[in-house]
Amino acid sequence: MQTIDKFNFAGKKAFVRVDFNVPLNENAEITDDNRIRAALPTLKKILADGGSVIIASHMGRPKKNPDTKYSLKAILAHVSELLGVDVKFAPDCVGDEAAKMASELKAGEALLLENLRFYAEEEGKPRGEFANDEEKAAAKKVVKESQKAFTAKLASYADCYVNDAFGTAHRAHASTALIAKYFNEDSRMFGYLMEKEVIAVQKVMTDTARPFTAIMGGSKVSSKIEIIENLLTKVDNLIIAGGMTYTFTKAMGGKIGNSICENDKLEMALDLLEKAKKNNVKIVLAVDAKIADSFSNDAKTAFVPVDEIPDNWQGLDIGPKTEKIFGDVIKASKTILWNGPTGVFEFDNFTHGSLSVGEAIVEATKNGAFSLVGGGDSVACVNKFGLADGVSYVSTGGGALLEAIEGRVLPGIEAIRGF
Repeated sequence: MQTIDKFNFAGKKAFVRVDFNVPLNENAEITDDNRIRAALPTLKKILADGGSVIIASHMGRPKKNPDTKYSLKAILAHVSELLGVDVKFAPDCVGDEAAKMASELKAGEALLLENLRFYAEEEGKPRGEFANDEEKAAAKKVVKESQKAFTAKLASYADCYVNDAFGTAHRAHASTALIAKYFNEDSRMFGYLMEKEVIAVQKVMTDTARPFTAIMGGSKVSSKIEIIENLLTKVDNLIIAGGMTYTFTKAMGGKIGNSICENDKLEMALDLLEKAKKNNVKIVLAVDAKIADSFSNDAKTAFVPVDEIPDNWQGLDIGPKTEKIFGDVIKASKTILWNGPTGVFEFDNFTHGSLSVGEAIVEATKNGAFSLVGGGDSVACVNKFGLADGVSYVSTGGGALLEAIEGRVLPGIEAIRGF
């Protein structure tokens, strides 16, 4: 794996793809800067070597160029403060001014380019409404043809390329995969954050210590089907939690009241249980639930067997018996993957199940297990409960991590490893 540790950036300009797609409030103020902080070690290493950095990122999903709502200028001052350098700002990511600013960068200086997604060429997809498929295909062809020039322009700014944006590694975009082709094998590499992510995924999915337990939350079986099917060839235990619980429970003949359920996926749930049995994988399901008479934090609540939920009530979290069952399985594990909470953790009255899972993972980690938390709300969970420091690794990638778990090749990673 080519990483920045093996490279001396002295006198070099580095194009660094980061994921600074941080949340902003209505006043364009950053509400969570974790993604920026995560990339700082990579940026600081390049500058300390005597190199200069051209920082590139996307922000949101703009539909036009430019769109001030998604301008990276909003984060410029904070990036400068954290990096300890007065970061310059190019009001465009391509164009004469950006090229000039990049060419004039001196050792120890940093330049932040404007939002890459202001251009359709970054994603390689046409924008707007189309009268028919033929018109859309023609527009796509135009974007694809101009994407090469767009990518070449970005690459022309630098002597080397560093990808430190795991969160976008599952997309074959201009700045995450295509640009790497413009740099030879010795001058394209992973940043520190990307390296950590790749190692963490490898440790869970390939270099696995057993028993291996995966905890899969989320509301829909359909959105997790490929992940679950791949995990059934990898894990020893698969804990099914969150809204998916009730689809499985109903499929097995249980009463779930008004709980969330994919009625068209009941057969799929039974098929997954059968596949698990054939693969000697233990599926661990809830046995009791914390139910509510409405979808509200202030709803009336009770604990009941998960397959005996009364009409007009719904399961919003696991119950105490399930907490113990899940906890015992987790604490006996040596590799743990957590993706998704056990209930509606956004409501304080329905956080306890997710908290208990998090605490069990922390205990297992203290006892030598490797634990990876990632994908959507599970990261928000460990942060909400203050447990992030107690697990082995918290992934910054949502979709990228999920696709890696599904067993897919991530274009942003393959681009560095070779073509």
